[in-house]
Amino acid sequence: MDVSEAANEAERPRHRPFLIGVSGGTASGKSTVCAKIMELLGQNKVDHRQRKVAIVSQDSFYRVLTPEQKAKALKGQYNFDHPEAFDNKLMYKTLKDIVEGKVVEVPTYDFVTHSRLEDRITVYPADVVLFEGILVFYPQQVRDMFHMKLFVDTDSDVRLSRRVLRDMNRGRDLEQILTQYTTFVKPAFEEFCLPVSMMIITYFHRHQPHCAAHPRHSERRPLQMATRVHERPRAELETGHF
Repeated sequence: MDVSEAANEAERPRHRPFLIGVSGGTASGKSTVCAKIMELLGQNKVDHRQRKVAIVSQDSFYRVLTPEQKAKALKGQYNFDHPEAFDNKLMYKTLKDIVEGKVVEVPTYDFVTHSRLEDRITVYPADVVLFEGILVFYPQQVRDMFHMKLFVDTDSDVRLSRRVLRDMNRGRDLEQILTQYTTFVKPAFEEFCLPVSMMIITYFHRHQPHCAAHPRHSERRPLQMATRVHERPRAELETGHF
């Protein structure tokens, strides 16, 4: 963002967005759900500076690795699924700035080289901001910021098969992928992700046409996934219809 753009953004009236957290296990379809929400709200073809809906990924906040950690990562021996793998202070500060209606610069992470890139993604003020990731609900300080929490519930075998295909496309061999999954990914999901999901009111069951309430909260109204386009994304989300 250049100086003139920064000046124009500074003149924009700030408003607080509706912040939605989207969590779930590895390869559960979190990004797909976010993209679908953006599409249903008619924002997927809008210029990113004018969008009323923005998507931010927790993956952007992986810590900068030391040379020793990077060497382990390249061998599949580094735990990217542990809460300490993320720069939680930067993540909280960025979300806080987003909630305050500020323009923010989000880091980008390269999963092939396991490094943070110099390029950054500019996130402009929006009516609705979706923040997705495996552990977005684990830090309480971050969890308490969300106005709505969604958990993408996908069969573990489906998730594993997706992860295998994804990581092989990133140049990793099958043995390394499976070892990393059994050593780090699955245990971390069971220890850090799944228990926190029990606090979440709304579950999104993949391969079903709607969001369903958590079985422990069956009296709550499901979040209907209508296919019509709306002009006021925040209003529809706050009422539970979009």
